[in-house]
This record gives sequence, C-alpha cells and structure tokens, in this order.
Amino acid sequence: MLKPLTWALLGLFLFMVPLAVLGPHTFILVHDNLEGEVVWVHLLTKLHLALAHGPGALVLPIMNGLPREALRSGLSVTVLIFHLLPRSPLAAYLLHEALVRVVALLGMYALLRRYGLPRPEQRSLAAAVALLWAVLPAYSIFGLSVLGQPLLLRTALRLRDGSARWPDWLVLVALPWWSSFVLVGPFIAVAWVGALLLDLARRGPAAGAATRRGAGGLLVLLLSYVLVEWQLFYTTLIAKSFLPHRQEFDLARLLPQGVGVGLREAGALFWLGHYHASPFFKGGIILAVAIALARLAAPQRRQLGRQVAGLLAGIAALCLLAAFLPQLSIRLQAQLPLLHAFTLSRFYFLLALPWVLVLVLALRQLPPGRLALALVGLQLLPALAANPEFTNNVRALAGRPRPDAPSYAAFVAPGLLRQVENFIYSKNKIKPPAYRVVCLGLPPAVAQLNGFYTLDSYQTLYPLAYKHAFRPLIAGELAKSPALATYFDAWGNRCYLMSAELGRNYQLGKLPAVRQVQHWAFDTAAFRQLGGRYVLSAVRLAHPEESGLQLLGVFDDSQAYWRLHLYEPIARVGAATLPPPAGPVPGSR
Repeated sequence: MLKPLTWALLGLFLFMVPLAVLGPHTFILVHDNLEGEVVWVHLLTKLHLALAHGPGALVLPIMNGLPREALRSGLSVTVLIFHLLPRSPLAAYLLHEALVRVVALLGMYALLRRYGLPRPEQRSLAAAVALLWAVLPAYSIFGLSVLGQPLLLRTALRLRDGSARWPDWLVLVALPWWSSFVLVGPFIAVAWVGALLLDLARRGPAAGAATRRGAGGLLVLLLSYVLVEWQLFYTTLIAKSFLPHRQEFDLARLLPQGVGVGLREAGALFWLGHYHASPFFKGGIILAVAIALARLAAPQRRQLGRQVAGLLAGIAALCLLAAFLPQLSIRLQAQLPLLHAFTLSRFYFLLALPWVLVLVLALRQLPPGRLALALVGLQLLPALAANPEFTNNVRALAGRPRPDAPSYAAFVAPGLLRQVENFIYSKNKIKPPAYRVVCLGLPPAVAQLNGFYTLDSYQTLYPLAYKHAFRPLIAGELAKSPALATYFDAWGNRCYLMSAELGRNYQLGKLPAVRQVQHWAFDTAAFRQLGGRYVLSAVRLAHPEESGLQLLGVFDDSQAYWRLHLYEPIARVGAATLPPPAGPVPGSR
C-alpha cells in the first residue's frame, strides 16, 4: 500500500499533468507573470547577464539598454533553472513550478507531522493538507516566497522549543536564494519580531532563551537576503547608478483614501486574499471549524475557539496593515524617500498560511477519518477552481478553451513574429538588434520573447529619465484621458503605448472582432529621437497618417492570438534613412 505522502505527491503530479501534457499549448499566467517576470529571467540567462554588474551591464533588448541593476538578483534558484534551459522559457517555467510545488508539499507535510498533526493516525490528514497547500493559486515565478513559508515556520518553532539542528539553520540560509526579499522579506521580519514579542509578553523570563534563538534565526535569514540582494541594497542605500522612476510614484493620485476605503480593502483581503498570494474561497475551512466546535465538549470548545480567534486576529491584523499602511505612506513619502522603493501593502503575502493553519486547528480535533479528509477535499475544490493555470488547461483538454486565455504558443506567437522579422529583413536587410519597436494592444513581452528590441516594457524599476523621454510618444493620448495620465505619471511601471480609445486594455486578440483605433495621437518625432523604427500594433489604425505613420503590412497566423499591423513613420522629405538606435537609456549613467 502506498504511503500517504506518496499519495499526496501523486495528487500533485496529477495537478501538474494539465499544464505539462499540452506542451506549448499550455496556458500560463499572463498578468504580472508572462508579461513581466518570466521575460526578465529569460533575458538575463539568454544574454548571460545574471551576475553582471557595473556601468556596461545593460539589458539591450529592453528600453534602449535597461541597467542590469534595475532587475532582481541573479543569485536565485529561479534564474539557475532558467539558465539550464535558455532556449525554452516555457520548459524552464514548468520545471520551476513543479519544483516549487514539490518543496511546498514536503515543507507543509514536515511542519504538520512535527507540530500540527503529529499522531501516526494523522499521516493521511497531514498529507491531504500538504497537497491542498501545494496547489494553492500562488505565483510560482516568485519561488518559495509564499509556498515556502511552512518550512520557515517549522524552523522558527524548532528554534523556539530548542530542537533546531543544522538543517533548520540551512533553511534560513537557503530560503532567500529562492524567494523575493522585496515581496516578503520585510514583512516576514515584522511578523517574526511580533511573534517573538508576543511570546515574551505571555511567558515572561521563561521565553528569554527562545527569544534569543529566534532573534538569531531572523538575523541569519536577513543576512542571507542581504547577500542574495546585494545589488539592490548597494544601489538603493550606497551608490545609486540611476534615479529610478519610482521617485515619482504618487500614491495619493492612485489610491482612494479614508477609513471606509481601508476597512473595505481589509475585508476583501480577509475573505478573498490577494491575487498575487493565493486568493481562494475559505468555505471548507469555516465549515471544518464549525463542525469541530459543534462536536467538542465545552472545555475543548473554548480552547479551540481561543486558538482560532487568535489566528483570525492575526490574519485581521495583517489585512489592516496591508490596507492602511499605503495610506500612511502617502503622508510620509516626502519625509522618507525610501517609501518610494517599497510597497508597504505586501503583508497580504503572509495571509495564506494562517488560514490553512486554522483548518489544521479544526482537523486535529476531529477523528482522522473520512469526515476530516472530506473537509480537506471540500476546501481543495475551491483552491483548484481559483487556480487559473489549472482550470484553463483543464478546459483546454476538454476542448473548451477560454477565448481570452491564450496558450503560451498563441501568446508568444513565434511564427507570427518571425513573419514580421523576415518582412523587415527582406525590405531593409536589418535584424532586430539594429532597430527598435514599440507595441500597441499587446504586451512588449511578446516582442521581447521573440528577440525584438523594444522601447516599451513592463518594469518595476527603470530610470526616471527614460520615463520622461518616453512620455512625449503618448502625451497626446494621455491628454485625452486623465485616467491614463494618472496611471502613467503617478505609477508608470507599464511604460507602454497607450490609447484613450482602448483604455487600459493591453491584450487585444484578433477575435472575436476586428478592432480599430479611429484617432491616435502619436509623436513620431519623439519616437525617432528615441531610436524607434517600427510600431507593432494588434489593432488597425483607421487613420495612420494622422499619427505620422504608414502601414507596411498586416500579418496573421492561425496559431497566434494576435493579428499584427506593422507601421513605420512616414519618411520626411529629404530624409535618407532613419538614425541608428540611440544607445544606452537616457540618464542611466
């Protein structure tokens, strides 16, 4: 008979099957993932820039040469896996996701077998909860930032009870190499310190040794983060190589404010979570708690009630911090410039684990039989339903794919972009490094993944001077739409071509209807000055001459999600050829 952990691993294998068997036709997350995170990891490995540093370290396909320091550390397991498969970002992504989720399952199982569900007859229950944890809809490209938290909690608990050994210290050293400091590091530190202070307040001097061990463990974790993210700390705190665009973040223009707004945001985070960090319906957890309370005698019921209330209070505190700290930072940005660099709302990355621990508190009070397993299964269903990479691929296997959820192959559209590249070469005998493109109606990631050099990009950090140089291209459209102007000027991570007619719609497939933009204000002079040569558009411009552009061709491919229209600036009288690319990004050095 197979052991419970083996069954759980088999269940995880079945979860991964829909992602793997479709090959290039699998769906992977686009928002903040394929359009952003996956691209920079792929380019760093493809261009051998993962460990590059210094004035000459530029990622040339992005924004005329994005400084290497603007991207995250190359000292990462994620980067290593992509380095092993430099020609296939999809294969690297799927391998990475499988490894992340296996570690997540094993980490949760190890935590529960030691502290949550330790009795021999609870092995199956621990394995079921571990499987539930491993399939939650977390962004796997962030590594163990979310899904590795059970391993970290197990280490913290072993430090507290004095049973920690060298593997536990190894977890503290290793976790930063497979997670993101900016996403979870400061927030884990705050939660860790809060837990130590709470324990000290409750137990007094008896907690002194545990507090010292816990503080030492946190110090090791943070020092490892500093080592991994040395470029981030060096360029942020010591020697800034460029002034970042985040300097002009204006949260007061971006975020609604007020107590009511904050409470509504906290409530939404409490019940639903955040899309970056395991949003799922908690109905099975609430039901398990209700059944456990109903079955217990009064003393045990009161004890479980206190335990559940304590965890729920912690969850509520995290939600309130995530909701109200951004409002506080609005008032402090002028006095504390570092607030431009960090997003203080990311306490929501810590919300998934305590909710699963609430489920564990209820399950440990129930007989470890069919009822308990059924409750885990009941919670497993909404967790799977909330995971778009699972649901969209199941639909595709069933022959009913979502039309607005393109597969990897359809999104990247290599055949379509090859047509465009070959056309440009046949016309001018130049390859992508010799010219720059911009994209309208599709993410620049599509062009970047196909080897094009783009002036536009989705970046969480880039030089402010480049943002100022890019803005004239779209100034006419921003003038038409105050909402788009605020989106670009007060935020600007999406340094994209924009259209007031399209709004914030940057993924315009060719179906179901042919789309047109009637009037598009585009500054071709500024485009030329920045080194631009071609516009790749997923929509047809009804009057391209108004924009100073001419249509060169329309390209289609039955396997592609897009239909592309290729435009170039109308040649000026007396102009021979367009200038070469402008070189490194303005103001980067």
